This record gives sequence, structure tokens and C-alpha cells, in this order.
Amino acid sequence: MSRAEQPSRRTVLAAAVATAVAGSAIPATAEATPGTGAGGGDPDRATGRQVDYRAWTTFREWRCGTAQGTRPVAGARPGVVIGAPAGTADYTDPHTGRTTAWEYATWTSPVHRLAVPSTEVIASWNAHTPSGTWLQVELKGTYSDGTDTPWYVMGRWAAGDGDQDIRRTSVDDQGDGRSSVWTDTFAVDDASTGLRLASYRLRLTLHRRPGTRRTPTVWRLGAMGSDVPDRFTVPASTPGLAQELRVPRYSQEIHKGQYPEYDNGGEAWCSPTSSQMIIEYWGGRLTEEQLAWVDPSYADPQVCHAARYTYDYQYAGCGNWPFNAAYAATFKGLQGVVTRLGSLTDLETLIAAGIPAITSQSFLEEELTGAGYGTSGHLMTVIGFTADGDVIANDPASDDNESVRRVYKRREWENIWLRTKRYNAGGKVASGTGGVCYLYFPAHPTPRQRKALAAVGVR
Repeated sequence: MSRAEQPSRRTVLAAAVATAVAGSAIPATAEATPGTGAGGGDPDRATGRQVDYRAWTTFREWRCGTAQGTRPVAGARPGVVIGAPAGTADYTDPHTGRTTAWEYATWTSPVHRLAVPSTEVIASWNAHTPSGTWLQVELKGTYSDGTDTPWYVMGRWAAGDGDQDIRRTSVDDQGDGRSSVWTDTFAVDDASTGLRLASYRLRLTLHRRPGTRRTPTVWRLGAMGSDVPDRFTVPASTPGLAQELRVPRYSQEIHKGQYPEYDNGGEAWCSPTSSQMIIEYWGGRLTEEQLAWVDPSYADPQVCHAARYTYDYQYAGCGNWPFNAAYAATFKGLQGVVTRLGSLTDLETLIAAGIPAITSQSFLEEELTGAGYGTSGHLMTVIGFTADGDVIANDPASDDNESVRRVYKRREWENIWLRTKRYNAGGKVASGTGGVCYLYFPAHPTPRQRKALAAVGVR
């Protein structure tokens, strides 16, 4: 849950999702990702999908990018690593003040032409970053009028936070007068003009301490582009599934006041608490050694651990969406993405394949029967549906673990999750997140899981 009506990037972000306008023609690009161009054969356009998620994950795809010092690696989980570094550069960590020299190498994706010319883009990645290594993800796009954005930093990530590591961070104050980056999200500043992002490239820069052979390994790099129209209400979906997954239940509220350096527990920890629930559902476990730093008097120390290792030192919170997905992927055999879904039917498709989801929503107390609170931004875990189609959620905004499982009315829940506009407690127009979710799933999904993920646009 976000800090009380904080004028944070969550408020600004969803406000940038504007009324859908007939887009301008997409300019030709010299290097487009095969099979993703706009046109009559595009499945996203044919189904009216408002989201385009694209990722690079295979050995062939890693070979297709432009490498400067990186090399692809094959195996059960193909990726990209530092081969022969392209050079050395200094980085002054804004959160420690330390200036350190780092060897670096880069990999740049081919141009991806968005099937959905977009008002927003959110990148996410899965990587192993040993101590003394880190990575940076950047995005450069082409607008629908043919002009380009600058290279935007979408995140600087290290799984650890020891003396050999940087402090993972987003980067503020990025913009060109037409678009901006709000913590983890690229957004067109005024979508009502019809301006959209037509295509993009992602650039990955891998860093390591000079003279070592350590290297980050990146298995998945992708981004979700979307153009969700402004809406206070969304069409109702028809219930189609009665099923519940056995997902661990953790309360964020029992951690109130814990670790002020990681945003003080309680309502600030909805994202890492939800992440930890699903990580453990898939079998992810932390060792006693990993948890030894946590005060032994604290219950559920793994939640404290998740908060510490998703914490964004610039945002000063644990709610950075890609950082949570990246944290999940540090557990063996897991991968994570940030995307948007279009309806509860999409969630039913995932639940039927055994895949729970973490969703983001904002609402007044009276808009969600049984919640007992209102919020300007909160994450919870959807684990199933009742026979009547109502949503079964593990809601971490509960007094204790025993009360985390909730059943929320389908129509209420669907609307507060998918809308992009709402009225706050003061009667002013505020924003909603438009169907944002995190999906964590096995590195090697079953055929049924793979089919379900493909049905919601994740491959």
C-alpha cells in the first residue's frame, strides 16, 4: 500500500494513461523485430489488445542484438554475459557517495515495433548479479511522428547491497518535454495530443569490478507497452472459473515499524509481501544464513528480506515494479515480468494453469466491500475465484496471517483494478493503474502454463 495519498509516481503514472486516440501512422524502421509489425496479421490488433509485451530470452534472440563486449551463453536458460569488456567507466553512487571504476559491456536489442503504439512502457528483467556486479537497463524509442526519445534509464539493479555493490536505484528527472520516466515507467506527457511511442530498443549495460571474472547473467529482458483509454468504469466480464490455489499467506501489517531504512514496514510493504507469497508458492526458500541479519524477534523474516532486496533507494520504497520482478527471479527456477491484463478472464486463464498474479489497485473504502480500508495504491495476490466468480485474494493489508485470505465482489474488484480514473476521498479525479500486474512463473513452464501465458501476451 502506498503512503497516504502520496503524490508519487503512481499518481502521475496512471494519469498519463489518456483517452485512446486514433494513432498516427507508424514510421518505417530499418530494423524491426520479425513478426511484430502493425497490420492485418497482427493478433494484438485483431483482438483489440491494448498491451504489447516483448521479451528477449532465447540464445538466438541474444545473438540478434548488437553486442559491445557481451556474449550470449547457451544452456537450459540462455542469457547474455560480459565477454571481453568494452571499457572502464566511473560511477558515483548517489546513495553512498562512493565513486568506483567498473568494467562494462553492452547489449542492445533490435528495434521492436509496438503492435500497440503506446502511452506507457515498463521494462523488466531477470538476472543473476554476483557481489561486485550490477546492470543498467535503458530504453530509446521512436515517437509516432518519427522523432526519437533520448536514452532513458529504466533502472540500475544489483541483487545485493554489500560493500562491493551499488545501491539499486531508479533515476529521477528524465524527460525531453514530450515524455518522462516516473521511477520505473516511461510515459508520454500529454497523450491527448495523439502522440504515441511507435517503437523502442532496450540497452543492457553489464558492470563488474575491474580485474575480476565475475559477470552478471541476464536471462530475460523485456518491456510492456500499453495504450489503455481513460475510464472510470470497465465492462464486466462473465465468470468462467471456480478454483483456488494454495498460496502462503503473509500480513504486511505485523511488520509495522520494522526497518525504517527500508520504508518502515506495515502499509509500505504490500509489494514485497505479495512477492514473497508467490515466490514461496513456487518453492522459493531462503536459508537461515540469508535471514541471519533479521531481528530474531520478528515473525516471517522472509518478508523483511524481500523488503530489503526490492528497496529502491531513489524512490525510497519497496514498490518499484520491475525491482520486485527481478527479485523473484533471483530464486532458482523462477522468472518474473511486469505487464497489464485486460480483464478477470485473463486472470482466470492464469489461475486455471496454476499461476497466481500480483495486482495493483486504488480505491475508497466503500468501493471494495469487506476491505475495511481505502488506498491510493496497493498490491495484493489473486489466488482464485469462487463458484459465483468472486475474487479470492491474499490481501497483505490484514491484521495477521490468518486473516489474509479475502473474498471480494467480482464487479467491484474488476473495476478498481482495471480503471485508469477514479475519485479520491476529497472528490477530486485521481488515477488508477489500468490492470498492472506482476507475473512470476517457472523458468521452464509446463505446456499448459506456457499456453496460458501466451494467451495473456507473455512469452
